[in-house]
Amino acid sequence: MTTSGADKAVADDESPHDAETPAGGEGPTTEKQLSQRAYHHPAAGWGAAKSVTHVLLREHTLIDGPRAIFKMNHESGGFDCPGCAWPDDTKGLKLDICENGIKHVTWEMTPKRAGRELFAAHSVSELATWTDFALEDTGRLTEPMVYNEETDHYEPITWKAAFELVGSELRALDDPNEAAFYTSGRLGNEATFLYQLMAREYGTNNLPDCSNMCHEASGRALQASLGTGKGTADLADWESADALFIMGVNAASNAPRMLTALAEAYRRGAQIVHVNPLIEAAATRTIVPHEFVDMALFKSTRTSTLNLQVRAGGDMALLRGMAKAVIEESASDPKALDREFIDRHTQGFEEYRALCEATPWQELERQSGLTRADILKAADVYSRSDRTLISWCLGVSQHEHGVDTVREIVNLLLLRGNLGREGAGPSPVRGHSNVQGNRTCGIDHRPTPEFLDRLADVCGIDPPRAHGLDTVGVVEGMHRGTVKVFVGMGGNFAMAAPDTSYTAEGLRRCGLTVQVSTKLNRSHVIHGRKALILPCLGRTEKDHQRRGPQSTSVEDSMSMVHLSLGMKRPASPHLLSEPAIIAGMARATLPNSAVPWEQYIEDYDRIRDTMSQVLDGFEDFNRRVRLPLGFRIKQPARELVFLTPSGRAEFSAAVLPDVVPKDDMLVLQTMRSHDQWNTTIYSDDDRYRGIKNLRTLVLMNRADMRSRGIVPGSLVDITATSKDGSKRSLTGYRALSYDMPRGCAAGYMPEMNALIGAADYSTQSDQPLMKNVNVRVTPSRL
Repeated sequence: MTTSGADKAVADDESPHDAETPAGGEGPTTEKQLSQRAYHHPAAGWGAAKSVTHVLLREHTLIDGPRAIFKMNHESGGFDCPGCAWPDDTKGLKLDICENGIKHVTWEMTPKRAGRELFAAHSVSELATWTDFALEDTGRLTEPMVYNEETDHYEPITWKAAFELVGSELRALDDPNEAAFYTSGRLGNEATFLYQLMAREYGTNNLPDCSNMCHEASGRALQASLGTGKGTADLADWESADALFIMGVNAASNAPRMLTALAEAYRRGAQIVHVNPLIEAAATRTIVPHEFVDMALFKSTRTSTLNLQVRAGGDMALLRGMAKAVIEESASDPKALDREFIDRHTQGFEEYRALCEATPWQELERQSGLTRADILKAADVYSRSDRTLISWCLGVSQHEHGVDTVREIVNLLLLRGNLGREGAGPSPVRGHSNVQGNRTCGIDHRPTPEFLDRLADVCGIDPPRAHGLDTVGVVEGMHRGTVKVFVGMGGNFAMAAPDTSYTAEGLRRCGLTVQVSTKLNRSHVIHGRKALILPCLGRTEKDHQRRGPQSTSVEDSMSMVHLSLGMKRPASPHLLSEPAIIAGMARATLPNSAVPWEQYIEDYDRIRDTMSQVLDGFEDFNRRVRLPLGFRIKQPARELVFLTPSGRAEFSAAVLPDVVPKDDMLVLQTMRSHDQWNTTIYSDDDRYRGIKNLRTLVLMNRADMRSRGIVPGSLVDITATSKDGSKRSLTGYRALSYDMPRGCAAGYMPEMNALIGAADYSTQSDQPLMKNVNVRVTPSRL
């Protein structure tokens, strides 16, 4: 069976593993020849169509797959794509889909099954040697399983006994804060609300989530600047903006339906500026698959008017330079700044202006990696635009100064009043289907007193007031022995978190780990002394409860909330929905709870009725969510109502960080391949970057390779230096040349998460620094 590359990072007190072959990744093992050839075709188009056909054949979903394509993202009786959080079309588009969404859905709909026979045939120790691809490729989980320490196998357990095990372990803890309740973005709003309710009635705010690793910086920055943790723009704003700035986003792979908005923007004459160390496929041209005439004629549309390749972490210097240029322009053209907006709605402008004026152009060039002329081109686009929207993703947020950079985005928007009006505003791109809804519905280790007061009043509980642990804090707590029970609601925590071996060791120190999942993954075979696998329904599957078929709701990146209704018979009659699993654990843990857990599961409308009383913006939830397009949660900053201490939008005046790598260091950013969704890997290919049959690679600037004596395609060792001085290495990786600024490097997660130390998190957001890893790359010693 294929073997895993997990836990193969080398700590600074170890020697590299002895091998004559390159390191293995977490994708499918292949004997095919690796290759790298620049991809010159449009994003999406026939390349996507060919890929979808291959996926349908490989997963044996030639009937259910096409059915799903015509149900996915449909507001009337359809289900929400379990992939990205891009908003659904509002004009009745029948094929509001993308290649990667179809991959995700067919991966879930596979006919393969990981039942008791699999676990009887393979010990957990053996399964731990398999790659992540091999684990997930066993198929859908079919029944609850419990780990038997004596036999080293998972064995069947009844749902009742599983819930009793969870309850007894939680009740036996000395302190509720010895438990942690992790959430992945796939969890629907109703299950999310019940999950946080259970944790808080139990007595803890230890509610880490995947947002702690992705957009925590964005939420904190927007809250500080505007009084809301979300973007203010919606899809209509994307459709009417004069200029779009797309920063740190690989849209063609991570939010492919954005390509439609970019193509439409180009056709209407909007300026589209992409800011990224790598020129990704979405920053070139596209053929949108549902535009049949263009597909037939092979007619592509440009998706960019300007590409700026900043150095890793150089976005803030670019933004500061654009602001400096606009302020300088205002000396001769008063209309360059919207002084009326600034005076009426903002605070801190004069301090910010002085900061911009005092920042030398030479330093802005050095930190951004761009020339002054390049920065002025971007500033000119901004100045000439009446309506500007700025969008960003993890290339901005996963840095030490991520909060400051997002606040700098807001600073730039405020200068010309690009807030509270059509076609303008900040618009972060969330990566996972309901990650924003998770936070809205209560998954927050730092809840506000106002939220806790309403939860207490409506639900009759006494929630804890002290802040809980985030992802970084939970891993550290496992090591200290202060976190003893870990419950994972979806996701693959063991591979998503940084410092792979350190995270794995922490999980193994737990007394109990519980994973609620649809498929087998690494987090099931890296477990506590006691362990449960609780299989749940997928997004595509029908959810029948006592009062009939149930639907769940999700929130997209732009605060739209709508229903999702599964279409397919469940993979096993033994599966439970996520709300039912949470209710079962809650009742077993809190036998005297007055919360009507059983009644909630009979009819999810009852959950929504309670949510409407607790959550701002969810008033009349059950009626509004059934409207044809659902409803949008009101954003006060959109109406120029700023819930900040001053009651105004706040300019920030942060010091420009030094992001230029020292000595012979490179700044490495981890990323996904095109044939990957989060930690789920579909193949070893990365079509848009022209790479086939290889995951254990590092992309480098050709001049950086020459200066280090590295030949393209040769094996290298990568050593990362953590904030605390410790070192971690990966050996036997392939170095490939790629068009990127000097001083930068890139490689795939989750394999490269092993290089990110436990100390490598932002002091501003506590986010792991997954786009800011200081590494040395040298010819391999293998």
